[in-house]
Amino acid sequence: MQGKRILVMRPDELGPDEHKAWRHLRIDSGGPQNPFLDPVFAAAVGQVKPGARVAVLQQDGTPVGFFPYEKGRWGRGRAIGAGVSDSQGAVLHPGIRLDPRTLLAACGLSSWEFDNLEAGQHLFVPHAVEELASPVVDLDGGFAHYTDRLRASSPGFLRQTRAKERRLARQVGEVRYVHDARDPEALRALMRWKSAQYRRTGRRDRFAQEWITRLVDLLAHGDDPECRGLLSVLYAGGRPVAAHFGLRSPTVLSWWFPAYDRAYGKYSPGLVLQLRMLEAAAADGVRTVDLGSGPARYKDSLKTRELRVYEGAVVRPGPGGAAYRLGREPGRAVHRFVRGRPRLAGAARRVLAEAGRLRDR
Repeated sequence: MQGKRILVMRPDELGPDEHKAWRHLRIDSGGPQNPFLDPVFAAAVGQVKPGARVAVLQQDGTPVGFFPYEKGRWGRGRAIGAGVSDSQGAVLHPGIRLDPRTLLAACGLSSWEFDNLEAGQHLFVPHAVEELASPVVDLDGGFAHYTDRLRASSPGFLRQTRAKERRLARQVGEVRYVHDARDPEALRALMRWKSAQYRRTGRRDRFAQEWITRLVDLLAHGDDPECRGLLSVLYAGGRPVAAHFGLRSPTVLSWWFPAYDRAYGKYSPGLVLQLRMLEAAAADGVRTVDLGSGPARYKDSLKTRELRVYEGAVVRPGPGGAAYRLGREPGRAVHRFVRGRPRLAGAARRVLAEAGRLRDR
């Protein structure tokens, strides 16, 4: 370790030089330029989560790695922005070799948990307990090339969605799409629709958590081209009927918070929005739209391929690590058991949806 050291900093303590080094290392790693692994995202989380930190790995005074994380009680660590981050890990020089437990010790962590670790994270992938599929849409060849593939892989999907868009225009009013909307009311509407969806399906309402709402607001007002929030809105008859708030870099758009007004559900405004958004993204230089892990029928229709992401944890020996295993591993094992059995997983979703319906009565 001669000439090497690890500094732990708050994300807002990183200056322009560190941001530049972080991004150069990210490019050198050859991974997709996912905005969740950009210093701007880490800095935004740092403003809403006091436990956010970044470990800076230095070699002879030069940064050769950045490890963003959150530190909780008893040294329990999580990926930065855990709960809403769709791409996690460390940004390292390709030649770095380091025992991850040594890294955790320098950060004062007894464990570090991840649920969307990107592929190629050689430090952490050996500690994964599950491999998940994260569907993506490739737009390298342009939108026309993509729709040709879509017609071949999902016959009727494109035709039916466009027919519903025409019906929406006839029955509700002019359909208008804004790719980069600066509309606070539309963002508020999106949050209301999404909260209602979470409750209706029996899932935890993310927008009931103040830090997530504040994080989205911060990113919505950002203007860094390497990582910024993007609000896309579909209007019909002058009112928003569907919206999506995502995070984008110059080449990658992460599908994050989509929702629509259920009063217009028969027109499938969410799918209309999605096709419009893919077309506009392709024209704006986006080459990949990451739809995120988790099952959804529309993702199967739209995807062109899948990335691999991982779930698991690095745990150090000692009381803190033992406490993590006792508190977290049994629940994680049950979750894996259910998710690996489609009929059981379907039954679980139905129970959650019924619980949500009863709660909203």
